[in-house]
Amino acid sequence: MVKKNALRAGAVSAGTTLMLLMSSPAFALTRDDGDDPGPGMSAAETIGLFVVLPIVSFLVIAGLVMLGDKSRKQPQQ
Repeated sequence: MVKKNALRAGAVSAGTTLMLLMSSPAFALTRDDGDDPGPGMSAAETIGLFVVLPIVSFLVIAGLVMLGDKSRKQPQQ
């Protein structure tokens, strides 16, 4: 049983390594026909897009959910 598990782990490791080597980022250096990248983003734009925008979106959605939840509750008498 131990040999079978070791063989399986080796096969998975070899397959994963092979896939990582075949999908190397070095292939991204070759330009394709019709490839037309735009201008790069500044550090502030990158932080705004990938950090600030998701946080603001989360807060807006959470606020709307909380607002909808409070409007359904009726005061107890």
